[in-house]
Amino acid sequence: MSAHVDRAGLKIAAELVYFVERQVLPPLGIAADGYWQGVAEIFARFATENAVLLAKRKTLQTAIDARYKAGELVDEAFLRAIGYLVPEPAPFTIGTQNVDAEIATMAGPQLVVPILNARFVLNAANARWGSLYDAFYGTDALPGAAKPGGYDTERGAQVIAAAKAFLDSTFPLASGSWVEFSGGDPVLADPAQLVGRAGESLLFRHNGLHVEVVIDRTSAIGKTDPAGIADVILESALTTICDLEDSIAAVDAEDKVAAYTNWLGLMKGDLEETFAKGGKTMTRRLNPDRTYSGAGGDMITLPGRSLLFVRNVGHLMTTPAIRLPGGGEAPEGILDAIMTSTIALYDLQLRGKLRNSRTGSVYIVKPKMHGPEEAAFTNRLFDAVEDMLGLARHTVKVGVMDEERRTSANLAACIEAVKDRIVFINTGFLDRTGDEMHTAMHGGAMILKAEMKTSAWIKSYEDRNVRIGLAHGLSGRAQIGKGMWAAPDRMADMMAQKIGHPMSGANTAWVPSPTAATLHAMHYHQVDVFARQKEIAGEAIPGLDGLLTVPFAGGRNWTAEEIARELDNNAQGILGYVVRWIDQGIGCSKVPDIHDIGLMEDRATLRISSQHIANWLLHGVATKADVDAAFERMAAKVDAQNAGDPLYRRMAGHPDSIALQAARALVFEGVSQPSGYTEPLLHAYRARVKVG
Repeated sequence: MSAHVDRAGLKIAAELVYFVERQVLPPLGIAADGYWQGVAEIFARFATENAVLLAKRKTLQTAIDARYKAGELVDEAFLRAIGYLVPEPAPFTIGTQNVDAEIATMAGPQLVVPILNARFVLNAANARWGSLYDAFYGTDALPGAAKPGGYDTERGAQVIAAAKAFLDSTFPLASGSWVEFSGGDPVLADPAQLVGRAGESLLFRHNGLHVEVVIDRTSAIGKTDPAGIADVILESALTTICDLEDSIAAVDAEDKVAAYTNWLGLMKGDLEETFAKGGKTMTRRLNPDRTYSGAGGDMITLPGRSLLFVRNVGHLMTTPAIRLPGGGEAPEGILDAIMTSTIALYDLQLRGKLRNSRTGSVYIVKPKMHGPEEAAFTNRLFDAVEDMLGLARHTVKVGVMDEERRTSANLAACIEAVKDRIVFINTGFLDRTGDEMHTAMHGGAMILKAEMKTSAWIKSYEDRNVRIGLAHGLSGRAQIGKGMWAAPDRMADMMAQKIGHPMSGANTAWVPSPTAATLHAMHYHQVDVFARQKEIAGEAIPGLDGLLTVPFAGGRNWTAEEIARELDNNAQGILGYVVRWIDQGIGCSKVPDIHDIGLMEDRATLRISSQHIANWLLHGVATKADVDAAFERMAAKVDAQNAGDPLYRRMAGHPDSIALQAARALVFEGVSQPSGYTEPLLHAYRARVKVG
């Protein structure tokens, strides 16, 4: 347990005090006493209201549960009567100002990265530019694979052919193909696409995205090419979300300070990480900007890094890092808002080595808000943080994650509540499905998890998100985003399917790696997203009927084999993720699924799987004995999948395994968990491991 010291009536963990007073405030010229007084005033003003909002969640859920238990309809009329649904706002357009181009006027991939892992954070930030040659060579995006034992010339020829086919389709020559291009100034069908040079290398622009054709006749690849082309570099991850929430395990002051320290390094531009790779010691740093000579001799400077958001935690959790005057833990989301905004002053005041926002904005993604009241609360909280730090109103921007049912159903009102600072909305299948199941938990057994993606409410949810965003002026001012492609080793499938995201009118979508960002960037050359948004903008917004259609299984009867297979699938996913979270503090990683396919998983994966089993238990589809048997079988499988990890602690045959206990609790206590969230149990069990 951390020692706490008094600051302005708050009991604050000593490591957080040290971090703020020694590392954050002095270079900013901010006096510690006044700073802590401001912090205390914000908690005094907002902590109670935070608790009231959480109590309303519980009141609404209790009313819905009671209605289902009575065998009555939970329809639109009922949801309006209890205040779950609010009236649609009058027509409005968002007024957000000073938004960076990567968010407002460009379309491209987005990364989400656990902020506790400095190496991953640096990789993600540097993924603004990526090698198409490398992305093709090392993945299944092209058929086959490179032969081991050094450079495979056959694979290399396949890669070069595919890259030049991309150039032919995106930057066509006036005649002929890039295959025959032998150097000099390319004569393009559209000469305006060539916008700059760096030495002999050529810079092109298409659909707002840049592509550099690297000319280097001395390189191993370039010397074999008629034009000396050594690589094709794509502008890839335009934005990155540095995550304090679902992808990390942060349960105490030590963890929070580690997370804030990495955010500080990003805002100062001096974050670096040294590690061993291939028998060598390497140091990773943030990439500098890229410079080119323009057509008229002017200098072109392009950002070398993704524009960074930071995702704060939601309203639910409290943190032991600060105790309020009454002795209770402080709301963690309020602490995040204060700390991440304070640290961002390094960027706003140009005190860092590198720029993040060139328009003077701070970008905070706020997850798991339930409805417009909670969005309005966030808006007022950000007002107060701006006032405390002396920032102009709406310097702090907000991204609203549309991942809770009450937000989906009231999305226009949620956007209106933050209409002058909103820069991002998105959809998230996993969390949104978890909340769908929890909200209607007592209404009946749910369909198979795999069938959720084709259920009626999902299509309505995805379509409404885009169309509501467009109806209220997000195009050209903000991002409309789509969810994650979770399988980093299945790039061929991603290339076939994920083009649906820009086709839907979304100007960003999540990818699991820098390599995936480079490949997904090709989709934004194939689809002019802003033209697509204009086409969609005139379409009617789907009504609530589809969105409110709960995916109940009805009278469907599954065989014992089908039930066991579904339980095994869910139990394996739960155990594979939880064992790393609890025992090693890993909040996001590539976890083998039941078929040994590596999937990027975070707490959203856990929420949907645990809620699904809890629902089937509640409605008698499966028994406690069935679930225990599935956990026993899958504990052995997960143990085998992690046999090569020296830090791994076995679960099968070890009922004292805290990870196994946590996994079981997530299911057997799933009905009573607030909104089906996994954080309260995960934090409690992880804290037990940390104290030994």
